[in-house]
Amino acid sequence: MLFFSTTVGIVVANLYYAQPLLASIALSFGQDMTRIGFAVTLTQIGYALGILLLVPLADVLDHRKMLTVMLAANAVGLSLVAASPDLATFVVASFAVGATSSAIMVIIPHVASHAPHETRGRMVGQLVTGLLLGILLARTVSGAVATAWGWRVVFALATCMVLLLLVVLRIVVRSRPPRHPLRYGQLLHSLLDLMRKHPELRRRSVYAMLGLGTFSVLWTGLTFLLSAPPYEYSAAGIGMFGLIGAAGALSATVAGRLGDAGHAGTATGVLGALTFGAWCVLAFAEASLAAVAVGIFLLDIGVQGLQVTHQSIIYRLAPEASSRITAIFVTFGFTGAALGSAIASVAYAMSGWPGVCLAGASLPFLLFLAWTAARRGAPAH
Repeated sequence: MLFFSTTVGIVVANLYYAQPLLASIALSFGQDMTRIGFAVTLTQIGYALGILLLVPLADVLDHRKMLTVMLAANAVGLSLVAASPDLATFVVASFAVGATSSAIMVIIPHVASHAPHETRGRMVGQLVTGLLLGILLARTVSGAVATAWGWRVVFALATCMVLLLLVVLRIVVRSRPPRHPLRYGQLLHSLLDLMRKHPELRRRSVYAMLGLGTFSVLWTGLTFLLSAPPYEYSAAGIGMFGLIGAAGALSATVAGRLGDAGHAGTATGVLGALTFGAWCVLAFAEASLAAVAVGIFLLDIGVQGLQVTHQSIIYRLAPEASSRITAIFVTFGFTGAALGSAIASVAYAMSGWPGVCLAGASLPFLLFLAWTAARRGAPAH
């Protein structure tokens, strides 16, 4: 479990290393920082497509072979990012890194399928904690390493870590014969069948899209805010703010317990309102560093708590199709994350930080409205 949790954290970090490094990457390629922000968005788009098109195969293929190929390709993509001579190479390699980083969503169903029923929730919770810590600490690590040795070294070290994980994975993960004789086309079509069959899956997937969208608006927009006057922080300084978000990992355990106790519906409303409130605090961030810190703290608790709450519901719907349910849920979520990065870039270019706050706050507001409507129609949700 320690290995799997570490693997999930290290691989998901690949999606977030670049966020505090936008200014440094833009300078090395001679590009505007907002354009680099759009390029980084392709990493998240690649991840979403990987979840949609690759992860469903985990319900039919041998996990050991599938993870071996995905992590090897991930290491190649990271090495190309580190060595990219121009923006075009950087963009293509970033997309490949995103697509193959979807391996983490093969690992989670793998652990769930092998875990004893009575400890499955706790074990999946450990993986989620590793996932959240990887997301949050990626910015801190990349900022510190880039300040000391340059942004390319960040991705070179990431390549080495993934290769090390690949070696250990070949030892730890056992081969398993295919479980379902479905063809690839049938697998993809079954995603639509699952969405039609389970309205709660549709609902929670939309919630995830809005939640991760506002999360991405914050962390992309925050780089623009903190690298400009009056703050003018370095990449390392911006990355340190990721430590504040570690509170989100703490909220994951509490949210999971509330879900197990049957309070997922109430938790959704409370956490959605908390996320909206975080943006109200962040509206003062241009004039107050305390507002930055408090806003990050609240928003990370809200968003990460929401993600665990959603998962406490969707994995009960069809255990035999956990990889495909994961594919649907996470595709929606990271489509939201990709759109959030683009929204933040456009909002900042048009209206500065106030525009980012307005865009970011609109997403949890929509989530809260959707949750309210669902509660009226079906109180159990």
